[in-house]
Amino acid sequence: MSKVFNFSGDDAFYHGGAVYPSPMESSLFLSRRNHVDVYFPPCKRSRVAVPFVFTEKKQKLSSIDVLPDECLFEVLRRLSDGKERSASACVSKRWLMLLSSIRGDETVISDLSPSLKTEERSTQTALVKPVDCVKKGEVLDSNGAEVADAESQDIEGEGHLSRCLDGKKATDVRLAAIAVGTPSHGGLGKLSIRGSNPIRGVTDTGLKAIARGCPSLRALSLWNVSSVSDEGLIEIAQGCHLLEKLDLCQCPAITDLSLVAIAKNCPNLTSLTIESCSKIGNETLQAVGRFCPKLKFVSLKNCPLIGDQGIASLLSSAGHVLTKVKLYALNISDISLAVIGHYGIAVTDIVLIGLQNINERGFWVMGNGQGLQKLRSLAITACHGVTDLGLEALGKGCPNLKLFCLRKCTILSDNGLVAFAKGSVALENLQLEECHRITQAGFVGVLLSCGKKLKVLSMVNCFGVKELACRFPSVLPCNSLQSLSIRNCPGVGNATLAIVGRVCPKLTHLELSGLLEVTDEGLFPLVQSCEAGLVKVNLSGCVNVTDRSVSFITELHGGSLESLNVDECRYVTDATLLAISNNCWLLKELDISKCGITDSGIASLASTVRLNLQILSLSGCSMLSDKSVPFLQKLGQTLMGLNIQHCNGVSSSCVDLLLEQLWRCDILS
Repeated sequence: MSKVFNFSGDDAFYHGGAVYPSPMESSLFLSRRNHVDVYFPPCKRSRVAVPFVFTEKKQKLSSIDVLPDECLFEVLRRLSDGKERSASACVSKRWLMLLSSIRGDETVISDLSPSLKTEERSTQTALVKPVDCVKKGEVLDSNGAEVADAESQDIEGEGHLSRCLDGKKATDVRLAAIAVGTPSHGGLGKLSIRGSNPIRGVTDTGLKAIARGCPSLRALSLWNVSSVSDEGLIEIAQGCHLLEKLDLCQCPAITDLSLVAIAKNCPNLTSLTIESCSKIGNETLQAVGRFCPKLKFVSLKNCPLIGDQGIASLLSSAGHVLTKVKLYALNISDISLAVIGHYGIAVTDIVLIGLQNINERGFWVMGNGQGLQKLRSLAITACHGVTDLGLEALGKGCPNLKLFCLRKCTILSDNGLVAFAKGSVALENLQLEECHRITQAGFVGVLLSCGKKLKVLSMVNCFGVKELACRFPSVLPCNSLQSLSIRNCPGVGNATLAIVGRVCPKLTHLELSGLLEVTDEGLFPLVQSCEAGLVKVNLSGCVNVTDRSVSFITELHGGSLESLNVDECRYVTDATLLAISNNCWLLKELDISKCGITDSGIASLASTVRLNLQILSLSGCSMLSDKSVPFLQKLGQTLMGLNIQHCNGVSSSCVDLLLEQLWRCDILS
């Protein structure tokens, strides 16, 4: 038997049995060689120079991670303060996900009385007060009692925070962090998820965390989130009763089941947008119309299951509160428009886009339904059923219509447009785009028919407008028209402008863009007739306009002119800049891109003390050189934006100098 020594004092070695009865415990002593016992002389004290090393038995460290989820859940739910819960969530992802699964009404705010016995504590229910049940001005102390002076303290769940997750940032872990962290900082009010992480994307788990931790949520937007289904949205319906706005776009897994739950559990819903959701249909609209008495806005786009039954049910139930309706690329017929025209008594704004199954009868019945008395804005795009008869009915049936936009309606002619203008006694803004059957007669007819109310008239890409050698009877001027915009209408020339000059003396905003037939001779009478003073002038793309007419504009209206755009007017040179420097002391925006200006013109602008330009565009001015840089530096004292793109004569070193010195100005180079 090996001789062992006693470490208790100065006792000598003894020849008895082993100190440890177990062989494994005796092996804890360090041996100098493997399987060699240690002997010492009998009358000498032991001297050990090597420390004891315990290698056989490892000490296990205690950790909270060994607890099962149920036990850890009970620990974490007893963190009464929201900031404590948020801080503890930073420890591990596991804790974060567990905390995000705790509802507000499951959190223990008050401790049990210490006088309770141990036996009673096992059966006594903890005092709980949900976060969303705390009234404004009411705060609980550590014992659950109300604090009298609570006005100066933060109230959880107000819902003024907004969070947006885009692309790779959109994961369940981030949603869990939002659910845990926002309640103690004012509460989450708006959540927007656009796209999803391709590996760890947003799923129903993330929405469940939001539903449990953010009862103050008022606006939810889900765009292109294919992994979210009814399960997650039903949790939102059950946990976020304050929801007011819901926006769903490209969510193929969401069906009527969850939308019906939203309608039943969220009575404060005021806005609903559904776009490209293939499994949402009429049942959703029926439930929303029945259970959402505060609904104001509905936008439905490209949902193949939505038809006349859903639109009819929605409008018949919520037409007295619904104010804005947008229908885009739906499989609906004339029945839907008839219901809108009859039940939309509170509707003020309607947008109809790409409704291919609507015929002339639909718009005629809509106008004669006598229900759209409050309609103020109507926009119709790419609806082939718009004809002269239907448009005339709309003009008569909507007496308060102020804004009318008509785009890509190829059947409409001058007769329908003029009839509509005569019936719309309150029309203030008329916008026509790609209506190719509208001619000069229809354009002038609108001016003569809406002379009392019309303020804004816009024509874009209307190829049917041609110059006609006909005389119009002398009529009262259209004193109400203030803004005229004619863009990319190749048939408009000097004759049309002459008519405008005679009829519209109160113009302040004039846009003539891309009109190749317009010359100085057409501009002179129009500009001269503007008695009120032009404020904004846009002649971009009028390649035949020269310095004569532009200088004439600056001389007559320099005291009121604030914006001038002569982009691509190649005959505009330094003479125009000299006229601007002499007359336009209120000018704030100037676009002379692709014009024939040189360094001398920039010098003329910089020499004017009264000029306070804020936006200057010189893009494509190839005759500019480095000599313009000092003058641009002087102009830069007031500039907020400068565009010198494609100015090949200006060196890169001078551009860097401008970037360095004009650090307050946004420079495009």
